[in-house]
Amino acid sequence: MREVLLFGAGGRAGRAAVVEAGRRGHEVTAAMRNPSRYAELNGVAADVTDAARIAELAAGQDAVIAAVYDGDADPADFYPAAATALVTGLAKAGVSRLVWAGLTPLLATEDGTLLMDTPGYPQEYRGFFLAHAAAAEVFANSALDWVSIAPAGDFEHENPERTGIYRVVPASADSRISYADLAIALLDEIDEPRHHRVRLGVACA
Repeated sequence: MREVLLFGAGGRAGRAAVVEAGRRGHEVTAAMRNPSRYAELNGVAADVTDAARIAELAAGQDAVIAAVYDGDADPADFYPAAATALVTGLAKAGVSRLVWAGLTPLLATEDGTLLMDTPGYPQEYRGFFLAHAAAAEVFANSALDWVSIAPAGDFEHENPERTGIYRVVPASADSRISYADLAIALLDEIDEPRHHRVRLGVACA
């Protein structure tokens, strides 16, 4: 059994990770801004941009998962602030492993081009992409043992079942994965860390 602190437990990726961690017998502390909205998770109130609160909650944990989003905040402020707080708070708590739910457009395609820079890729949310990229830069400039995992293409919406199988692959707009299978990838990098300080794309086999 592992002790896992999970920020963003109320979101779709976060909730899937809570379920997957439970399947593995792990003890999960579900951290979110408004735990009263998700009473079934028995969560705790936390702001992922608050380094002191992160340090408090992370003390004694084996690892942290962060699958965070704040629709009320400016992404350009929120994501770098969250990354900075995680780096600071986890260092204070003595926790080195962070699994970050990343963003697909920041992944490299087979020829090395970032998906967001490929011809025809939608650009209306580029500011959001760059905000996530700024967070990744904070991690890259730290001593944290982080890994960022995102769908290699998009989430499976037509048949979003847990297959139990996934692959690490280059980014491709055609790739699909369910939230449940993404959660497997997130937890695998806690149970048996294989990737360090990199961004990964995952898809169903």
